[in-house]
Amino acid sequence: MPTYAYACKDCSHAFEIVQSFTDSSLTSCPECEGTLRKKFNSVGVVFKGSGFYRTDSRDTKGSSVSPAPAAAPAPAAAAAAAAS
Repeated sequence: MPTYAYACKDCSHAFEIVQSFTDSSLTSCPECEGTLRKKFNSVGVVFKGSGFYRTDSRDTKGSSVSPAPAAAPAPAAAAAAAAS
């Protein structure tokens, strides 16, 4: 749920409250019962670049990154297993 910031027009009391998208905006100040205004803050996430979709960074041939090779067992562990 998003956090909304409010400020009172009369007493300048400022506070934040967590509200659902479906909740109505607050209208009266909890301190002086004055008129509230909603404060708008900057956006926390900024997307920059040419695209945001999964397919935007892929070429038509498929992925250019090859998978990592499987790790081989250590020589000491292989020798111990063979001796048993």
